[in-house]
Amino acid sequence: MVKIAVLMAEGYEESETLTIVDILRRAEITCDTFYFGEKLVKGMHGMYVEGDKAFGEEVKEYDMIVLPGGRPGGQNLKENPEVIKMVQYFNDQNKYIGAMCSGTTVLSDAGVIEGKRVTGYTGYAEKLIGGIFEEEVVVADQNLVTSQGPATPYPFAYKIAEIFGKDTAVLRERMLYNFAGGK
Repeated sequence: MVKIAVLMAEGYEESETLTIVDILRRAEITCDTFYFGEKLVKGMHGMYVEGDKAFGEEVKEYDMIVLPGGRPGGQNLKENPEVIKMVQYFNDQNKYIGAMCSGTTVLSDAGVIEGKRVTGYTGYAEKLIGGIFEEEVVVADQNLVTSQGPATPYPFAYKIAEIFGKDTAVLRERMLYNFAGGK
């Protein structure tokens, strides 16, 4: 059974984070949110969401770690040395790492994007040092899946589900994704 850990630092972007978790769970993937400190985590727009589990060594048991964006959510992830170590651990184990928006900057600080194709929020090309920046909505290269920002959690989550062997065609139809012109 595939397990994905989504990290929720204070200031996470609510629409990115909750959409990713929702889609992955609809795709029948175990997806847990991990919090730092308090179980109720305040997002960048003031919404509080209760995290599933406290961040710690248990994350290493997961198949993928996801770093959503948000200001200051991405920065809070980036400034946490335990998050940097966990991202490096996942990379060293060749496990999947996903990041979108400001969460992508954690990848650069962790030194895991060298020579890999990545994308990120508008203007982040210079922040993703060592990566090969692409102007695409979602980029998957080796063990990394990156996405641009708040408008891209749907294609990002669908790509993650597909990497783990899920056919997202029915899910996309049920969620009217194709009808709405999603890419």
